[in-house]
Amino acid sequence: MPGIDESLLEAMRLPGARGALVVDWISGLALGAVGDAPGDDPEATAAETAELARLAMESGTLAPADGGLSVASVASGKEPPVQDLILTTVDAYHLLRFVITTFDSTVFLYLWLDRRDGNLALARIRLAEMADRLVLG
Repeated sequence: MPGIDESLLEAMRLPGARGALVVDWISGLALGAVGDAPGDDPEATAAETAELARLAMESGTLAPADGGLSVASVASGKEPPVQDLILTTVDAYHLLRFVITTFDSTVFLYLWLDRRDGNLALARIRLAEMADRLVLG
């Protein structure tokens, strides 16, 4: 089971990968970073993508029919309403994949993928696999 550093290096082996982070979406802190970051600032990228993650996780609109989840219920390891987010810009894809754990599901993998060289479908599949195997701690 790979840890944060191994998972980030695996993400960077994806075609078109420009940078990757592991982020705590509650605090907005980067738990690990590799490669480049938009604006050359991994901490700002972590904080800004964490805001997107928080909005998605706490959204009543995106939640399943049985109701949205609070931060406390997601932190307890309950299945979140959102698996991943994909933001598309003119030259890149920004992928956020939530990591589900039994103790604290407040982390996501972030991948900055070049749109010309990357494969969005492959990246999404591989990020899901990485999130399932990621060991925190």
